[in-house]
Formats: sequence, C-alpha cells, structure tokens
Amino acid sequence: MSALYGTYARSNLAFERGEGVRLYAQDGTEYLDFHAGVAVNALGHGDPHMVAALKAAADRVWHTANTFTIPEQERLGQRLVEHTFADACFFTNSGTEAVECAVKTARHYFWAKGQVDRYEIIAFTGSFHGRTMGMIAASGNEHYLEGFGPPLAGFVHLDPNDLAAVEQAITPNTAAILVEPVQGEGGCTEMTGDFMRGLRALCDKHGMLLILDEVQCGYGRTGKFFAHEWTGIEPDIMAVAKGIGAGFPLGACLAKGEVAKSMVPGTHGSTYGGNPLACAIGNAVLDRMLAPGFFEQVDHVGQRLKWHLQQLAQRFPHQVLELRGRGLLAGIRIAAPVKEVVARLRDEQHMLAMTANENVLRLLPPLVVTEADIEEAMAKLAAVFEQIEAEKATA
Repeated sequence: MSALYGTYARSNLAFERGEGVRLYAQDGTEYLDFHAGVAVNALGHGDPHMVAALKAAADRVWHTANTFTIPEQERLGQRLVEHTFADACFFTNSGTEAVECAVKTARHYFWAKGQVDRYEIIAFTGSFHGRTMGMIAASGNEHYLEGFGPPLAGFVHLDPNDLAAVEQAITPNTAAILVEPVQGEGGCTEMTGDFMRGLRALCDKHGMLLILDEVQCGYGRTGKFFAHEWTGIEPDIMAVAKGIGAGFPLGACLAKGEVAKSMVPGTHGSTYGGNPLACAIGNAVLDRMLAPGFFEQVDHVGQRLKWHLQQLAQRFPHQVLELRGRGLLAGIRIAAPVKEVVARLRDEQHMLAMTANENVLRLLPPLVVTEADIEEAMAKLAAVFEQIEAEKATA
C-alpha cells in the first residue's frame, strides 16, 4: 500500500524521461503528451534552454528568504511588469496561492481606503481557483466544498457570460469580480469578448476591481501572452502560474500600482515564493516565450488544432457534441464517458489527455506542439471513436 494520501485516482503509469511533446514510460513506451502536467509543461519536456538554466542555477544559491533582495526575482518581476498591465507583482509557489494573494490584495485595497465592509467578490459557476479553504469557496463547484465545513464567506456565484445577472448582483459590499477568461476545469468554457468588456465596464462604473485568474489560460496558451488580450481589456489584478515555471513550482500575482500599494510589510508573505532557483527558471521561460514569433506560432498551431477538431466533429457527429476553449486549451464535449475515453487514449493509443467538467475531453499540449503532432493526436482520437461506434453497433 502506498504511503501517500489517496487523493488521486492514480494510474500505475510512471514516466522516466521526456522530449518535446513525448513522454517515455519506465518500460520505454512512448506517449504523445496532450496533458502537459495540467497545462504546466508549456515548453514541453527537456527543453535545452530550460535544462541549461536549471543546471546553472543549481550551482548558485538555491534559496534565501524574502527578507533579502533576490536579483533573479527582481529581474523576473521587472520583465513581467514591462510586458503586462501590471506595476507590481508578488511571487508564489502555485496557482491557488496566486489567486489567494489576488483576493487578499483586493480586499486589503478597500480596507486601506476605509471601506471595511467592501469585501464581497462575484465569481462564476464552473470556475476553479484552487484547493485552499479560501479558493474552494471562491470556486463555483459545490463538490470541492463537501466535507470541509462552512465555506469562507464573501463569494457570490453566477452563471458565466450573463452580464445582466452580474450587474444585478452588485451591492455596496461588492469589491471585485473574479473570472477565468477561459475556464479549464469547468469544461473549457470561454468567456465572450462582450462579457469580458462588460465586466470591465461594470468595475469602472462601480469602482470595483477586476481580478483575472489566468493560471491555466495564460502564459501563451491561447496564442497571446495572456488570454484577456484577445478582448482588448486590462484587469486590475491577475493570478498566473502553471506555464510561468514550465514544470517548476512558481506562480505570481500581478497588480496595478494603486491597487498593490496597501500591501505593505506584514500584510502577506511566502517562505519559498520567488526564491532564486524558481525565478531563474521563470526567467528562462520568458527568454523562450518573449522571443520574436513565439506567440504567433502558438496562435497558428492553435488555429490548426481548431480546424482539425472541426473535421473530427464532422466525421463523428454522434461522438463529438460540442467544441470549446481557445487555442491550445481545447475542449471536446463528447457522448461517451470522458473518463473511459481518456483511459482508452492512454492505454490503447498511448496518448495523454485530461477530463473536465460537463463530460469534456480536455487537450492541453505543450506550446511547442506541431501540426504533425496534432494530426497524430486526431488519428488516435478517431481510432477511439471508431472503436466505440463499432462496439455500439454490435451490442
């Protein structure tokens, strides 16, 4: 019996090495990776620049407390400020910590202004913001709350893409709106451009803050640095993680200067967040992603993935019920049980994919995926759908 908590329905499959969009099991079997460690391995496996950066960082200081200046952290923070809406950032170890920091920043901003009762946050059903007690309360999924006692107060959940409902829910206590531009866990649901622009307008009208959770949909996954760029708006606060470290634990909360200025010494902290080793990796990721043409290439292959999925839907209309998502965060709502399809892909086709809510098959390949890789993935999906249809015909 494993000594680990039984919180994961683990496969017995274990990997020992990877290269690009391929993973290799302990017995040498090759797998096509359209899972990417839940959208984490943005640059695939074994990227030479990332490996070199890690090896170089390992020969220097791994960790110092945030009571000292950390040059790699200062550099990473400055680069993120230069390429985003933000004026300041706080580094974390994970996405849930990044969203926690975003919520704390929003609430503290109003507290510092003397508006102590202004702490409520509008969030959305189907959302997923992490596993801490605060973030299971923020997430719009009752399942994550079961068994953990009363949820943290101050969150109101509405259906996504319903702007009228949001406007009606605003009260004098409303501090912020928290939204994923593209939901991942919730079923790859994309917020419409009109909805996102409407949220920005409501925040401006009522003096509220717009918080974006781009932990999964950010860092190039939709074909731009961050997904909100497609809608032409800017948030006041944004949480990022996953791709920011491309496999190394790292996250960040980015904020406009006026919003962040109340977060003075003692208001928040992290022992490991933004340590030298993590930020050396974070800077290596930016070296690759900010190179000319990187996001344009991701956008191109994302459009090709969408086209191939449309062809798959035409070929299997009884299996593919709806296409969702954006770019390389793609969802397929399917007829067959999604867990069964994921298992068949893994065990029979040697392809890794993920589930999402609403019986959605989630495809999250590394951003370095090629169209040839996509065509291979579509062939594997087609083989599974063909097998399911053949079994139904003979049942």
